[in-house]
Amino acid sequence: MSTQNSLMWFRQDLRVADNPALVAACEYAKQHHSHVRALYIVSPLQWAQHDVAPIQIDYIERHVNLLAQSLAALGIALDVLHLQWFSDIPAALDEYLQQHNIHAVFAGSEPEINERRRDKLLIEQGIPLRLFDQDCVLAAGDVVNLSGDMYKVFTPFAKKWKSVASQKAIIPIAAPAPVAAALAQPEVITFDCVKRSSELWPAGEGAAKRLLDQFLANHVTDYHNERDFPALDGTSRLSPFLALGVISSRQCVAAVLARYPEALVDDTCPAKTWLNELIWREFYRHLLVAFPRLSMAHNFNELGDGIVWRNDLEEFQAWCEGKTGYPIVDAAMRQLNQTGWMHNRLRMVVASFLTKHLLVDWRWGERYFRQQLIDGDLAANNGGWQWSAGTGCDAQPYFRVFNPMTQSSKFDPDASFIKRYIPEIARWPLKDIHEPKSVNLHDLFASSNNQAYPKPIVEHKMARLRAVEVLSALKRG
Repeated sequence: MSTQNSLMWFRQDLRVADNPALVAACEYAKQHHSHVRALYIVSPLQWAQHDVAPIQIDYIERHVNLLAQSLAALGIALDVLHLQWFSDIPAALDEYLQQHNIHAVFAGSEPEINERRRDKLLIEQGIPLRLFDQDCVLAAGDVVNLSGDMYKVFTPFAKKWKSVASQKAIIPIAAPAPVAAALAQPEVITFDCVKRSSELWPAGEGAAKRLLDQFLANHVTDYHNERDFPALDGTSRLSPFLALGVISSRQCVAAVLARYPEALVDDTCPAKTWLNELIWREFYRHLLVAFPRLSMAHNFNELGDGIVWRNDLEEFQAWCEGKTGYPIVDAAMRQLNQTGWMHNRLRMVVASFLTKHLLVDWRWGERYFRQQLIDGDLAANNGGWQWSAGTGCDAQPYFRVFNPMTQSSKFDPDASFIKRYIPEIARWPLKDIHEPKSVNLHDLFASSNNQAYPKPIVEHKMARLRAVEVLSALKRG
């Protein structure tokens, strides 16, 4: 009888620890006295269509190389296939399975619509694909209201999530034991894609675990007070790892519970605020499954279809380049462009500015973010942008317009963050940095290349009134 080998197909779960699909692939091989192989599929054109950032592609490549080394120590070879589109996968995967005598394929499910359609098609075409819900602590469909429907408001979702989670043993699964003798050091894997260096960011499961431990030991109790100040090192910086599944949500929640066993049932727990951020992540991922249209750039609130966006290309380009004349907005956009990451408070500030001050369609901003972010994730990106625009699920009210000057003075009071990314205004009086309205200052304090910092491209009060009028399309009759 021929050997029945198994295959672990890695996707957004680039880790060997707490990976149920990998453990199942190893168990299958053990039961059938066979071998395990691993696979990662690079889809350059599909990624381009999904606006995956070049810096994130580089980060993925680094993690796939680290994963190959970890798997080699377990006696598992990792293969990489370059297939331009998801539609190329069925034929290529079928050929691969026959070549390696593979009878079972194990993988983690993904919430995005194209990925779910891909998997459905593969199963319909006879690929022996076994999917595991491992991108969230609780699977989509496990947290529903009394009618069995997905929640449309975060607070009751979070309450139910904690109730369900408190009844479960949230214990990460250990990495599987070696299934064969360790393999030789794998060859370097190179993706045939456009990439941008991610070397400023640490990589690997060990780095993610250290960041998590350090954050919980030193910052989580102050997170509630410090998370909104971009000049402070008050956030976990785990989002790039979570986006690629280098560390799992379950590992994060389990680590919280190890230090704060009461976190799921006590609202006074010091880790409550950060735990809620992890639950927001689950909320948005569950929404993608419950409402597939979110993966297709549709407004969650269909009244949003009636908004007449201005979509001024020059103003959008100024926003992208950090040249709006509002220092807090411009510093945030320069942080994004230079590092591939932006502080969460600032993501809300710049999203509100684009969609409300400039009345540019949130989809333009969502796409630009995705093209730049090292932690790009459709669920979180879509959720955040629609929240800011007022079109989303449990979004901020359409008439709430962030005042960038108030946000600046409140969350960067000494302008240390702003000065880091806009050095040409470092000599400005603090008041003028927070309230940029003096024409003379813009001309007087030019940068070294004689390019003066731009004047504000829109006046706040006028923009606010205009936004409330235009976005009133979201107002229910």
